[in-house]
Amino acid sequence: MERPKIDAEIRSDRGKNAARRVRLAGHVPGVLYGAGAESLALTLAPRQILAALHSHSGHNTIFELNLKNGDSCPAMVVEEQYDPVKGKLLHLDMKRIALDRKLRVSVPIVTTGEAKGVKIQGGILEVVTRLVEIECLPSEIPDRIEVAVDELMIGEPIRLGDLQKGLGEKVSLVGDAHAVICHVVAPAAEEVAPVAGVAAEAGAEPEVIKKGKAGEEGEAGAAEGAKPEKAEKPEKGEKKKKE
Repeated sequence: MERPKIDAEIRSDRGKNAARRVRLAGHVPGVLYGAGAESLALTLAPRQILAALHSHSGHNTIFELNLKNGDSCPAMVVEEQYDPVKGKLLHLDMKRIALDRKLRVSVPIVTTGEAKGVKIQGGILEVVTRLVEIECLPSEIPDRIEVAVDELMIGEPIRLGDLQKGLGEKVSLVGDAHAVICHVVAPAAEEVAPVAGVAAEAGAEPEVIKKGKAGEEGEAGAAEGAKPEKAEKPEKGEKKKKE
């Protein structure tokens, strides 16, 4: 497959002010490094580089970088910066690619099919890992890794090591072979909301006890608040008789 071609111009001036001038002229500043060669400050056309980044291979697109001095080399984007408000491409970091050497890249995971655990058991497919790291030659980088989930039942996972067979010998997975890529989980049990009247009765004390307490407190209060009755004084005649 023919690599896309991107034109670039080497610039001698570097720094923030130089990069600002490049943007004002409608271009994108970038830096090229790697493969044991010197780092170069570049000016690129935004339309060409965005077309490569939005292709099927995305960040893993290897393109032919044509410099205006006549040199060219295969390269790929390592990192790009965008304006957080306008979304405009601001800067690119690129590296030279040696086509005869293996490199590590991240590739997206795409699930295919409908799991039996979802269709029959009512479970939920949960994708745990959406990007995996691989190691291979630049010409062997896949656009994505497809994972068939048709046979998955509730509680059954697909792990990183399960993907190696479908990739062949030219592509090696990097990471823990036991890491879960996706699995089917049981739906969470729904909590039944209690009926308002029942909840009120369950949380309240029996009415009889409340009345009893109120009655006891009322009687106690009446006993404390009542004045003691005065004893009747004996009449004078009775007092004399006793004497």
